Amino acid sequence: MILCIGTTPAAQRVMFFGALRLDAVNRALTTLDGAAGKSVNVAKVLRVLGGQPLATGFLGGDRGEYVRSVLLEQGIEEDFVTVTPNTRQCVTVIDQTAGTQTELVEESRPVNPEDYRRLMEIVRHRIHACRGVVMSGTITPGGPVDLYLQCVQLAREASAICVVDAQGAPLTQALRAGPGLVKPNRAELAATVKRELKDDAAVMGAMRGLAEAGAQRVVVTSGKAPALAFDGQGFWRVASPKIDAVNPIGSGDAFTAGLTWRLVSGDDLGEACRWGAAAGTANALTPMAGEVRWPDVERLAKEVQVERIPG
Repeated sequence: MILCIGTTPAAQRVMFFGALRLDAVNRALTTLDGAAGKSVNVAKVLRVLGGQPLATGFLGGDRGEYVRSVLLEQGIEEDFVTVTPNTRQCVTVIDQTAGTQTELVEESRPVNPEDYRRLMEIVRHRIHACRGVVMSGTITPGGPVDLYLQCVQLAREASAICVVDAQGAPLTQALRAGPGLVKPNRAELAATVKRELKDDAAVMGAMRGLAEAGAQRVVVTSGKAPALAFDGQGFWRVASPKIDAVNPIGSGDAFTAGLTWRLVSGDDLGEACRWGAAAGTANALTPMAGEVRWPDVERLAKEVQVERIPG
C-alpha cells in the first residue's frame, strides 16, 4: 500500500473550446468533471499502475463528497478528514486552436488545528501497513509548516519509502528528517532555494544542496524538457517521448506516482524515473489530470531515454 497525503484536493472541471476569446462569451465544446489535486492525482495514477494507493487529507462540503464518490468509483481507498470548508474547485480551460491549457485555481481555505490533529492520527494509524508514502502539494493557509517533516519521521520509523513533492518551507522543513526522495519541478526548486536556475548546471548544484540538507535522492522535472535525477552519487537525465498533448496538467503528479511505484518495487532511481516519465507523458494524452491508461504507460516506457551524465 502507498499512502498519498495532501491537504488540498479539488473538484476538477476541464472545458474544451475551439478558440478561446478573452472578454467575450465562449461556449465549451466539451466539459468534463472529475477529482484532482496533487495527492489525488498521484493516487489515481497509482491505482492504474497497480500500486494500491490510500488517499488521505481534507475534504469538505458537497465538492468533498463528490471527490469521495469519484475515488470510490475508481476503486481507490480513502481515509479523509471531513472538514467544514468546502473543497476547492479548479478549472482547466483548453483552447484547441491555440494549443494552450490554462488552469484556474481556487485556493484552499484554512481548517481547524483539530483537523490536523485528526489527520496525523490517520497517518500514524495507517502508515505501518504502507511500503511507500507520498506527500504532495501545499499546506492549507495557516496549517503547520512542519506537516511533511512529521510525516517523513513517521515514514522512516515505519521503514516506508517517503517522497515529498512540495516547495518552499514545507520542503525545507521536511529535509531535516531525511526524506527518501524529494521531487520539485524546476520552478519550485528555484522558489525553494531562492535564486534563478538558468541552466542544468545550476539545477544540479541546487539538487546537491537539497541532498546535503537531508534528501537521500532528488528528482527535478521540467515540463517537456528532460528531468534530472540525483541519488547522492551520480546524475541521470530522463527524456520523455514527444507527443501531441491533450492536457498536460497533472503530468508532474503522474511522474511522482510512476516513480514511487517503481522505487517501492525495488528499481534503482534511473529505472524508476523511466516509469515516472512514461506515466507523466501518458497523463498528457488524456483530458483529465491524473487519469492515465496502462497501455500508454507501457508503450511509452520503452521510448523514454535515460542516461547517466557527469555532475
